[in-house]
Amino acid sequence: MAHAPGAGRGTRRQAQARTARQARLLLTPAVSVLLVWMVVPLALTLWFSFQRYNLLRPAGGFAGFDNYSYLLGGHDLWRSIWNTVLLVGGVLAASIALGTLTAVLLDQPLFGRGILRLLCIAPFFVMPTVSALIWKNLLLNPVTGLFAWLAHLVHLTPVDWFSNVPLLAIGIIVAWQWIPFATLILLTALQSLDQDQMEAAHMDGAGPVARFRYITLPHLARPISIVVMIETIFLLSVFAEILVTTSGGPGSATTNLPYLVYKTALLRYDVGGASAGGIVAVVLANIVAFFLVRSVATSMGPRGLK
Repeated sequence: MAHAPGAGRGTRRQAQARTARQARLLLTPAVSVLLVWMVVPLALTLWFSFQRYNLLRPAGGFAGFDNYSYLLGGHDLWRSIWNTVLLVGGVLAASIALGTLTAVLLDQPLFGRGILRLLCIAPFFVMPTVSALIWKNLLLNPVTGLFAWLAHLVHLTPVDWFSNVPLLAIGIIVAWQWIPFATLILLTALQSLDQDQMEAAHMDGAGPVARFRYITLPHLARPISIVVMIETIFLLSVFAEILVTTSGGPGSATTNLPYLVYKTALLRYDVGGASAGGIVAVVLANIVAFFLVRSVATSMGPRGLK
């Protein structure tokens, strides 16, 4: 008996639909856990942001937008946003510049290249608290630190980093941690660079600077955009380095958004104000993430992110 021409296609569609339903069913537990994990804390934070809730005076009440108006009308929020922008921008610039330079150098045929690569990547695996303590006590201390000893050798006055240029000191510590990450990503990307193209450019008389500018750097454009996106997400939440070294000071010179939320909640005991600050931080982080993802998608071309 002859079958209708569309019978086979209909059977395939039914099989595909059944497979899709089974896949959704298998994914349901994991998706449900992720939704509860993300939505419940965000919903509680949003609810507390409209409450007049202080840990010293728990019996508060509905505050409306008072927490937001107080937060947006104060100096601390805008100073912390500016500090966050400076810290993220400075660390990103140092990571991309020094990470690119280090990756290019480690891609050369050097003696002990494997050991050098391991040593260059090692700081990324040091805990932020440990690295902050090392830099604070062993390197940047104005009396007993290594930099102070080097300054004395050349008859210069040591710099009191955490008093005179505290945000720069925090940036140095954070950059020291994240430059190895950029180096690792960019060094991996350099492994896929067409060496025939480099040799052809060399035979045509192109020098090292020209080869880097017109061949290596365009090849690294996409990896650099990925590094910028990933590092920005993590740099927006820098906290341990500030807590260990400056505690947000002097004054509010090194207070960023995460530390402002911490200070409001656990030092001033103002849960409502801290929750409002957390919501503001989430909104700003999502705005930044949106533009970063779009820029990465554009740099990836038609096959990039959708």
